[in-house]
Amino acid sequence: MSRNAASAASAASAPVRSDARRNRALVLGAARSAFEEAGLAVPLSEIARRAGVGAGTVYRHFPSKEALFRATVVDRIRLFADTARELAHSAEPGPVFFRYLASVVRLSALNKGLCDALEAAAKGRFTLSAGIEREFREALAVLLDRAQQAGAARRDVTVDDVLALLLGCLSMEQRRGPDGVPGRMTTLACDSLRPGRSITKLSPVPPVGRNETGCAVCGEPVPAARTGRPARYCGGACRQKAHRQRAAARAKRVRAGT
Repeated sequence: MSRNAASAASAASAPVRSDARRNRALVLGAARSAFEEAGLAVPLSEIARRAGVGAGTVYRHFPSKEALFRATVVDRIRLFADTARELAHSAEPGPVFFRYLASVVRLSALNKGLCDALEAAAKGRFTLSAGIEREFREALAVLLDRAQQAGAARRDVTVDDVLALLLGCLSMEQRRGPDGVPGRMTTLACDSLRPGRSITKLSPVPPVGRNETGCAVCGEPVPAARTGRPARYCGGACRQKAHRQRAAARAKRVRAGT
């Protein structure tokens, strides 16, 4: 191919690439607003209509609705991660950390698609890009660490605690009553991260499949009864020991009566 022909071909392909980028941006913008309003339930035809393109154009850029949904969610979480990195060197790490958490919850609560994604991800039904999850986690960890160093956050709190708290706050904000004050539940929950509180001590969790009470003789956990009344003893030895103790007590009462 001559130099002139190659130049002509390059010039002809440039508008094509430009149109493809523009269409992809239109589809992403339309999908972002549609998913924010209706979540994953919105049909691709509605997204195509909002973008002003055909369904074929949508599929050309995104092979499935889940792929398009994931792209919009990743964009939002990347924005959260970028914002956290920008705040990492703030002169007020404590207030910035708590304002950041409140902002993430507030913005997420307004985005039904993001709420659906985070809830599904917590239950293992949806996966984000491993890279963006790591970016967000690392950026959040930096904010938490600086708040702890400044004495504004409890030292025993981990980034896993904060991530779990964010999901909990999001759920509470969604379920607050019509008369509830926006952000109140988030503020109450975030107060648990502040210093001046003793380290949280949890009660031991009883083993799965066992009664809440222990053996009446030795105190060991009692296997759950399959039928009839709940078991009182952990095994035959303790049952026999309890029987002997009752017999001895009855004999003592009889002797005392005579």
